[in-house]
Amino acid sequence: MIELEERGVVTVLRMARGKGNALNIEFITALIDALDQLERSATRAVVITGQNNVFGAGVDLPAILAGGPQYVRQFLPLMVRAFERLVPFPKPLVAAVNGHAIAGGAIIMLACDARLLARGSARIGLSEIQVGVLYPAWALEIARFTTPPEHFSTLICTGRTWQPEEALARGLVDELVDADKLLDRACQVAGEMAAVPTAKFTATKLAVRSPMIESARRQAALTDAAVVDDWCSSETLGNIAAFAERSLKRKG
Repeated sequence: MIELEERGVVTVLRMARGKGNALNIEFITALIDALDQLERSATRAVVITGQNNVFGAGVDLPAILAGGPQYVRQFLPLMVRAFERLVPFPKPLVAAVNGHAIAGGAIIMLACDARLLARGSARIGLSEIQVGVLYPAWALEIARFTTPPEHFSTLICTGRTWQPEEALARGLVDELVDADKLLDRACQVAGEMAAVPTAKFTATKLAVRSPMIESARRQAALTDAAVVDDWCSSETLGNIAAFAERSLKRKG
């Protein structure tokens, strides 16, 4: 599910689950394990990318529906743990967004220190409100911190997705790159960041992100238990089922 490729001082972490890199328990566990491994390793920076035309399509909704509340109570805290793991990661993280980054996939992208997107037809956005689910605190605070204030409400409250030029204009990504040059450019950016002494980079990153981290921790303590309960409710599971059915019809 996770492939690692060393490129000098940079390691490419490729999400390769298939099925749009949809987030389920096994995939998130593999992602957290890979981040733990990379933090301990000699690599100086990490580029996160996907496969084919998808960076990350969000939560594996069929797994949620198949597993029901018992699955949700395992899955949702684990997903939050992955987001919490990404934010203070002590080495540079660069997202090489090769394709669609939706919902949880977009949160992974937004949690990185730099975000490069391939030119083309990829869609970028947070569709949770259209699915009919609440945001865990870490997801919401990552989006709040990394999105320009004038675009944050639209991002969260409409569930719209945007193609590359509009995603760049809205501050969701930092740079557009031709698809065939994306990974090389992302590694170049990661290498530039890796040239900074690790201790200085880590301290600076934490100083910049401390308001997000403190807010996320505070809000998570207040709201995440209720968010899990809401995801487990029959109403929300019904919302998820209806959204999944609409998605299948669109694809069909």
